[in-house]
Amino acid sequence: MQKYLVGGAIRDRLLDYPYTEKDWVVVGSSPEQMIALGFRPVGNDFPVFLHPESGEEHALARTEKKSGKGYRGFTFYTARDVSLEEDLKRRDLTINAMAESGEGQLIDPYNGQQDLQQRKLRHVSDAFMEDPLRVLRTARFAARYHHLGFTIATETIEAMCRISACGELEHLVAERVWQETERALGEKSPHIFFNVLRQCGALAILFPELDAVFGVPQRSERQFEIDTGVHTLLALEQAARLSDSTEVRFAVAFHDVGRGVADTTRSCQKTVYTQRSVALVEDLCKRLKVPGQFRRLGVVVAQFHCQCHRAVELKPEALLRLILHVGAGNAKDLLEPFLLSCEADARGHPGLEDLPYAVAGYLRDAQREVSSISVDDLVVDGIKGAEIGKHLRLRQTKRLEHFQQRQG
Repeated sequence: MQKYLVGGAIRDRLLDYPYTEKDWVVVGSSPEQMIALGFRPVGNDFPVFLHPESGEEHALARTEKKSGKGYRGFTFYTARDVSLEEDLKRRDLTINAMAESGEGQLIDPYNGQQDLQQRKLRHVSDAFMEDPLRVLRTARFAARYHHLGFTIATETIEAMCRISACGELEHLVAERVWQETERALGEKSPHIFFNVLRQCGALAILFPELDAVFGVPQRSERQFEIDTGVHTLLALEQAARLSDSTEVRFAVAFHDVGRGVADTTRSCQKTVYTQRSVALVEDLCKRLKVPGQFRRLGVVVAQFHCQCHRAVELKPEALLRLILHVGAGNAKDLLEPFLLSCEADARGHPGLEDLPYAVAGYLRDAQREVSSISVDDLVVDGIKGAEIGKHLRLRQTKRLEHFQQRQG
């Protein structure tokens, strides 16, 4: 029995990139022996064990054979005679197919170190074609290392295109698609994830709402025309600059999807497409089983980002509705992530990347004016029951009138 450090820990250490997890592959062992040594089994599809002290994952060396559709359509073979090289050959990218012995010797049968040096994401073998999830994983690694100059090898992009064309992506389960997407949203360059998926034809299959906005023109606040898809990726790039929040990045990625199906001949001010955007975001979240916190912010940004951009023009009643819809001042307060999302949208145009977003301060000040009026004040004034809500809105609106007058 021998064990080897494998995968991401080696890759990121060679790149001088931060990492926290360590994965191990065990050669020459069996499930019975691992259990006897105190390892705890956790794998459903193939034998994976947690170390009794460190909790690090240890997988038995294995080979696999395609037996069905999707990423689950495999049968696995694990036995003492499976070699380390055979196990590494079934991995996705060469940079993930390196191992290190207990003595510190690097084992690199598929030239992963060379591809690290050349900044290439390259698949290991034809086995790459059998697992459609690897399209998403490769796109995610492209997003992770784009800032270091990594690109995807031509032959790997071609393989991803063939996977997209053969219908395998349709068999991916929603949870795994979302899992890879959420992780990609947390990378340094999340816009690259969607760009790569579009490049290989996977975006139209997995995120048709987003794919549909490419080629649809829109006008910016500065009155120049830009492709909505290009704008979305630029805005997502800005979102990554402004915030580490994956919820903010998700909201920005899908804030304009209504433009792919709505009449886009009218201006943003008339919000002709926002209701359609809301419906599409809701459908997407339901289809991919997206967690509620992503859905809530995504819906609010899709519906109200245009109003946010022109908040200083809104009448007090409309300004109050906007503040209340983003939950400002209550337990579901989305004001700050909403403002970050809208700022990213405003900056998502060529030449506007460093545009000051003064409206954010305006809305924060307006929210403070609204929250300064409490229900307790109304009760002290003798207002009771159903009248409380009515009078609260009236006082809040009046306070915003005074606020706007002071703003000039």
